Amino acid sequence: MAVYLDYNATTPVDAAVFDTMAPFFTSNFGNAGSIHTAGQRARAAVDAARESVAALLGAKPSEIVFTSGGTEADNLAILGTLARMVPSPSDGARRHVITSAIEHHAVLNTCEDLQKSGVDVTFVRVGPSGVIDPEDIRHALRHETVLITVMHANNELGTVQPIAEIAKVAKEAGVAFHCDAVQSAGKVPIDVNRLGVDLLSISAHKIYGPKGTGVLYVRSGISVEPLFHGGHAERDRRPGTENVPGIVGMGKAAELARSQLETDAPRISSLRDRIERALLEKIPTVRVNGDPMRRVPNTTNLTFPGAGGEALLIALDLQGVECSTGAACSSGAVEPSHVLTAIGLSDDDARSTLRISLGRPTTAAEIEEAIRVIPDVVARLRAISPRAAAEAPAR
Repeated sequence: MAVYLDYNATTPVDAAVFDTMAPFFTSNFGNAGSIHTAGQRARAAVDAARESVAALLGAKPSEIVFTSGGTEADNLAILGTLARMVPSPSDGARRHVITSAIEHHAVLNTCEDLQKSGVDVTFVRVGPSGVIDPEDIRHALRHETVLITVMHANNELGTVQPIAEIAKVAKEAGVAFHCDAVQSAGKVPIDVNRLGVDLLSISAHKIYGPKGTGVLYVRSGISVEPLFHGGHAERDRRPGTENVPGIVGMGKAAELARSQLETDAPRISSLRDRIERALLEKIPTVRVNGDPMRRVPNTTNLTFPGAGGEALLIALDLQGVECSTGAACSSGAVEPSHVLTAIGLSDDDARSTLRISLGRPTTAAEIEEAIRVIPDVVARLRAISPRAAAEAPAR
């Protein structure tokens, strides 16, 4: 039995989403910017999708900007906000951004690149729970701070940040606040007004929609400079011909996410808890990372000391179980996850960690198969690991 447990990486396109998209590749192929009938048919579909996404987020349709994905949405929020802030003489040539040490690379690398152009960035640390203290955000504020960007749910740990509290800090300081909600949309309720965010990013392929489509929510009254130059699409915020099939698919995916959230979340969290408990019982010294309560319902992050994550990942894949390691592979070298080291794990433990993420299609039978396979694979790898032998408890 093949068991896919990497839904935080991507999700399959829901059959209803696929069926909704299909006509816009063929018969309804019009450009949404055209004024003839085919164009207006496409425009109506884009408008309907915008309303659906707005409903998922508790936003106004006019506040929804379609992008090519979560990464572009994050970049548009950060760079677009910085671009509209003309430094005053009192600011000098430097501006200031606050983010966290555990952001997705779409935010982290953007902020690191900003540093090269003279922007000051504060990377707020987190404790072992992986949850940010809003007071640390407050203490990081400066007169020249123009943006705070903090993710809603961490992509590796699943931990959910106190976004409403951070938004209150930002509002009191008069600072724009962006939230990357790519990993929380469709898993926990999101209401941009209750959260108090100014900008929020989501991605279609994380909610059973197509790859290559995302959204940036931009609160009314907040402006961002476009990253590209061209026509007047998306109210001059994102020029270019709209990806009508992708937008339509995202609209349908948002509709399904909204309607199924109340049933999806408890079922998936029950399966997540089942595999987590079983692995803790069956495998010595295994540890769960992050806050066990403040997390999305589909994610668990587990460290298996003495069983290298890359070898574990490959061995599990050979047994039909697909999940994700906590380490990022780059140019043939495995570097420890910045998220895991930020919460205090050693490099060795960070390299011995798996992220298991469930989804709407996950079944109880798949979870039982994973519970059967994972302990045996861990035991085999530990048997040939010098570190595991040295740390094994005396019998």
